Amino acid sequence: MGYIVKTITRKESEEYILHIHYAKRWPSISYYYGLFFNDVLCGVVTYGTPASAPLRKGIAGIEHAPEVLELNRLCLKHNRKNEASRLIAGSIRLLPKNKIIISFADTSKGHYGTVYQASNFIYVGLSAKRTDWKIKGKEHLHGQTIADEFRGTKNRAKAMRDKYGDKFYLKDRPRKHKYIFIHGTKSYIKTIKLKLKYCIQTKPIYIK
Repeated sequence: MGYIVKTITRKESEEYILHIHYAKRWPSISYYYGLFFNDVLCGVVTYGTPASAPLRKGIAGIEHAPEVLELNRLCLKHNRKNEASRLIAGSIRLLPKNKIIISFADTSKGHYGTVYQASNFIYVGLSAKRTDWKIKGKEHLHGQTIADEFRGTKNRAKAMRDKYGDKFYLKDRPRKHKYIFIHGTKSYIKTIKLKLKYCIQTKPIYIK
């Protein structure tokens, strides 16, 4: 039977997102897809709306911000040859048309985005330099998880310092390689390329 990519449920993806993927937490997900080999699930990819409104607006303008999706999880059980690119290509074909897909390759994990290059994504450079909120003794928690403790609170940073004192600190966030794929009709792809606010750059090369 070989490989096939199809829609899966949140429950089916749970093992991959919470235990196999290095982040081990749920992002915002709208679409779940699985790679099956002989009817056995061997990989998961998910897409969702990026949390950052400036990011969504900054790709091709505010008019196209609602069309932006982030490929926010990609995890494989065995990571056999071509499985990642097969899963990405198959899942994109299942997505609704006229979407702008962005994804990131984490430099702190030694990732260059080789699979996105193989999948014909456009490389648009490194993410901006930023810092994450951290609490001593809770370094395993994602910076956004820590920030969410005071979601909706005015001056969250002050509230965090008031509660945690010297245990609260800022840590430089690892920069990430950014990749974009435009999925849609020929006219849509042409329009987005003309409106793209990022400069297309030379793709980074993985050197062993």
